[in-house]
Amino acid sequence: MFQCYNYSFDLLLKLRVTWREYMDTDRMFTDIKQIFYNIDIGSKTSVIVKGDSIDLLKSVPNHSVALILTDPPYHSTKKKNIVGDTSFSNDTDFIKWLSRYAVEWKRVLKHNGSVFCFCSTAMSAQLQMMFCEYFNILSEITWTKPNAPGYDGWKQKMKKENLRQWYPHSEKILFMENAESGNLFNSYFGSQLSVWRKSVNMSTIKLAELTGAYGRVNHGGAVANWEAGRNIPNREQYRKIKSVLTEAGVMGIPDYEDIIRPFNVNKDVEFTDVWTFENVRQYKGKHPAEKPVELLKHAISATTYEGDIVLDCFAGSGSTGVASFELGRKSILFEIENKWCNYASDKIHGIEYFDLNKARES
Repeated sequence: MFQCYNYSFDLLLKLRVTWREYMDTDRMFTDIKQIFYNIDIGSKTSVIVKGDSIDLLKSVPNHSVALILTDPPYHSTKKKNIVGDTSFSNDTDFIKWLSRYAVEWKRVLKHNGSVFCFCSTAMSAQLQMMFCEYFNILSEITWTKPNAPGYDGWKQKMKKENLRQWYPHSEKILFMENAESGNLFNSYFGSQLSVWRKSVNMSTIKLAELTGAYGRVNHGGAVANWEAGRNIPNREQYRKIKSVLTEAGVMGIPDYEDIIRPFNVNKDVEFTDVWTFENVRQYKGKHPAEKPVELLKHAISATTYEGDIVLDCFAGSGSTGVASFELGRKSILFEIENKWCNYASDKIHGIEYFDLNKARES
């Protein structure tokens, strides 16, 4: 079931409040938060909410989202048919605007969550400098498109001798994980492991001996690497860690899925930081920044578990919702343009969408 809520009137209908009562901004965000807490987002269910995503983000509960997969305005491309792409007079203003999202993303992201943020090649370096204050930047993925202009078609006719830089044939995707404040190289698991171990006065060497996690270095073996954020244990290693520390008196150690950041790739899928996926070909009514569902499914399947929640703050035509639905994940989608909320309603099977004006008339 894919459900779509208009930013304002849908909540009025659901919560039985008057329009005058609803003009209170604090009440509005409280109600949206109540929606996210109480809505039945069971098997294969998503929610799309119309509104400004930086405001809507405030309604998302802390550490509730497993993956943020989003495609904000690029700024550098200056496309007038994309909301926000021409809104900033300079790079500094754009970075400052997106940093507001970084603050909220860090808050709503699970401790073992991941972020994929699409960006242009021109802005990637500046964005990494900003994002590294909040996240560990794990990869700068290059998305190359074999069917995009430049390989074949009309771009073969362009006057290449007039170029003054290499033609931008690819896009960048920044892949990040949540980072612990004060040490951006530490994962949440690494910091927690250190706390658990020290709470029972156990050295890294002793824990390595008890779990058989010697690794290739001295002074704590693999345990020291895990705490430093250089590596993570596999399921069997984590089972041993949990067993040893629980027996030593540590209480409340979470399950593997709740603390270890999922990352599942193999030789049969794209496993390097260069991804080759065909671009969405032009069709009537196509969103100007529509991303291929197969690319999104690749990102989602590699970094989430079935049933996890995926957040897209710039939903566009709803492709993230489609990919999440097909993989059995839940999704929260924010989109500011009514046109694309309606488009997603028509595109995705089972979506429920309330039209504000029609609802008022009735």
